[in-house]
Amino acid sequence: MRNALFVCTANSARSVLGEAILRHMSEGKFNTYSAGSTPRGMVNPDAISCLQRKNLPTDGFRSKSWEEFAGADAPKMDLIITVCDSAAGEVCPVWPGHPFVVHWGIADPASVEGDDATRAEAFDLAYDRLERRIGAMLALGDDVFSAADGKNQLSAIGASADD
Repeated sequence: MRNALFVCTANSARSVLGEAILRHMSEGKFNTYSAGSTPRGMVNPDAISCLQRKNLPTDGFRSKSWEEFAGADAPKMDLIITVCDSAAGEVCPVWPGHPFVVHWGIADPASVEGDDATRAEAFDLAYDRLERRIGAMLALGDDVFSAADGKNQLSAIGASADD
């Protein structure tokens, strides 16, 4: 069982989507988490609506600080994925266990203004991009975590052009 943490600044949209998608797609092979450097304090309602449209569970998500995952009592992470550019550029905590830290930038759907349909389209696009990247990661298999170039393989997923 691997542990993965999705990190974004507010922990209200993209990181929550990543947590939910990996939990679903990994079929029990990953414990998934999300956190933010400056959490908003609540999950974006449009993120919850997106998960509902995709028939994924929506219970238990909350916006929380990445500090919860940096202490000695925190679960040891195997993988940290930053999904927003500002979080990728911030000074991160020292993560117990020295996990792979990779960046998979995803445009912020929460910054899209407009009616419900416009916002839903932005969240669905972010979901689809995360789903493709997570699928590519899972296709690498568990050996990626012991491969000499494992971090590079995982980082390359985030550099793929999927726009």
